[in-house]
Amino acid sequence: MKNVICTFNGRRAFVNLAIVFMLIFVSCFAVFGVNNTASSKIYNGVYYSGNENSNKVSLMINVYWGTEFLDEMLEILAENEVTTTFFVGGTWAVQESEMLEKIHKAGHEIGNHGYHHKDQGKLSAEKNREEIENTHKLVKGLIGVDMNLFAPPSGSYNKKTVEIANELGYKTIMWTDGRDTIDWRDKDSEIIYQRAVKNCKGGDFVLMHPTEATKNALDRIIKTLKSQGFVLTTVSDNLS
Repeated sequence: MKNVICTFNGRRAFVNLAIVFMLIFVSCFAVFGVNNTASSKIYNGVYYSGNENSNKVSLMINVYWGTEFLDEMLEILAENEVTTTFFVGGTWAVQESEMLEKIHKAGHEIGNHGYHHKDQGKLSAEKNREEIENTHKLVKGLIGVDMNLFAPPSGSYNKKTVEIANELGYKTIMWTDGRDTIDWRDKDSEIIYQRAVKNCKGGDFVLMHPTEATKNALDRIIKTLKSQGFVLTTVSDNLS
């Protein structure tokens, strides 16, 4: 009888311990806001990767300047039969509407990058809405596209940014950790190439801009990623 009681108590202790660990696990998710939906990395409602169980990688090209290099970049993408996502700023789209249309006609996805390239994390809910909504209306008027992906300028956002984006039918997109080429600062094609391809994995979002060094590294980046078995695609397709 004593052995039975000891066995029962042992099992009860084990069950209680398991419950404690489960509660700690759930609490960590609640505190840190980490969630994985459809194998995508999502933190506080912001997407940091696409489907990690896939072989898809996306080159996120944020455009506010560097138009002089876009024609060559589009040629390289076309030669390699790659379509990707260009996140465009409102002020850029006003000045470069023909280039915007050219990117769209080439089959690339168009995303929202705010109107004035402001620090969204420091903006009120009203100003966050203006930055996203005004760009949406502008691009819709210029090329007839209803965008649904928003990349905050400089990666800056706050809770209101994400809430407003959701209200407007947008997913907020960031680059995958370690996949920022920092090409706006480091004008070195080799460095940019290494940041784009080193230890790359399925679902990655690689951030780049239309700089001369990126243009010079682009063909090599694409060919290397393809040789590693990756499919280069749009952010939306990567998320699917």
